Amino acid sequence: MSKGAKLGVAGVLVAIVAGVLVLAAATRGNKPTDVREEQVQRRDLVASVTASGQVEPKTKADISSDVSGRIVKLAVKEGDVVKKGQFLLQIDPATYQAAVQQQAAAVASSRADLMRAKANLEQSQSALRRSQEIRKTNPTFVSDDQMEQLSTTVDVNQALYNSAQHAVDQAEASLKNAQASLAKTTIIAPMSGQVTRLNVQQGETAIQGEFNKDAALLLTISDMKALETKVKVDETDVARIQVGDSAQVEIDAFPDTTFVGRVVEIANSSLTDPTATATANTTGDQAVDYYVKVQLLNPPPDTRPDFSATAKIVTDTRKNVLSIPIIALTVREHQAAPLGDTAQVAMGGRQPVKQVGKQDVEGVFVIGKDNKVTFRPVKVGVAGEEYFEVLSGVNQGENIVAGSYQAIRDLKEGMLVRETKTDSTTKKKESGA
Repeated sequence: MSKGAKLGVAGVLVAIVAGVLVLAAATRGNKPTDVREEQVQRRDLVASVTASGQVEPKTKADISSDVSGRIVKLAVKEGDVVKKGQFLLQIDPATYQAAVQQQAAAVASSRADLMRAKANLEQSQSALRRSQEIRKTNPTFVSDDQMEQLSTTVDVNQALYNSAQHAVDQAEASLKNAQASLAKTTIIAPMSGQVTRLNVQQGETAIQGEFNKDAALLLTISDMKALETKVKVDETDVARIQVGDSAQVEIDAFPDTTFVGRVVEIANSSLTDPTATATANTTGDQAVDYYVKVQLLNPPPDTRPDFSATAKIVTDTRKNVLSIPIIALTVREHQAAPLGDTAQVAMGGRQPVKQVGKQDVEGVFVIGKDNKVTFRPVKVGVAGEEYFEVLSGVNQGENIVAGSYQAIRDLKEGMLVRETKTDSTTKKKESGA
């Protein structure tokens, strides 16, 4: 075969291979992407904030001692129900009884000094009056020097009497202080409730709680009829919670049971975690949480303090509104996106769209009659567990791409899609992702 013929055959083979490759590429390009479809429909949505914490009594009293001493009698044990004014424990009163007796003796002594000062004062006053009467009758009988001396004696005795009176007041005050210290050796219940913590035993030494409250804590009495769940809420969510919001509370100790609650208090100051602060010092990022108290309206009778609990606080509701799956919402670059556009990207709160580029907007892929997708910008409102409220951008009954996450991430304008049936379990996992 001639050289020209060989070149011709080679050219034909190259053309055939190229044609096959082009055809294969075209075939692959026309292959539809498997997606899950869903219609835009109206639903009832509930926006909520979920936070964890612990159950604690609404009212409790941490009891510590104002005096030091050995505990000689303990009348309660942990778990006992007590009434206000009931005797709890006795600290050895011997030292304080002796102090009371000493101060009582000091009061008696100071009162005796007062009586002596009073007698001296009255005697000097009488002597001055007699001299004054004699001087009126015969001025020569009492000299001016004698009168001056008598008057000075009255003034001195008056001062001594006043001093003795003050000494009595001081001694009586010291006696009252000693009696108060003696009374503090007897600990009684300041409120009715249950002894939920007992840190001491008979024979141990109670210390004053003025300088070390934790070490001085004797016991805790709690009103277990009114309980609250104290949860930590992130700063991005706490602004959406209001006092009076309803909540559903799950307590780990009572599985498969939900309790009804209501928000009764939202902290104004943030909670600083020492561990988080140490981490923030190295990373420059610190989590900020706030305490929120949720009162339990139907607490179980066997609840104990510090039970772990999770509260789902309802922050907003929407009735019969257009909605789209949360997983369907994605971000794409779009020419029609106005700069500074806003969307409801948080769970029920308006926040600026986080733009990667100047024209990045949130939207969904709408499926046309030819099974090709078109990216459509949308504005969303509150978010339930699986669906966003949609404010604008799509219409009821339109089909949109609702999964999978990978498929939505890879979709491009004009791509061909094909519906794939997905069970509810997979759908829920994708929505959570």
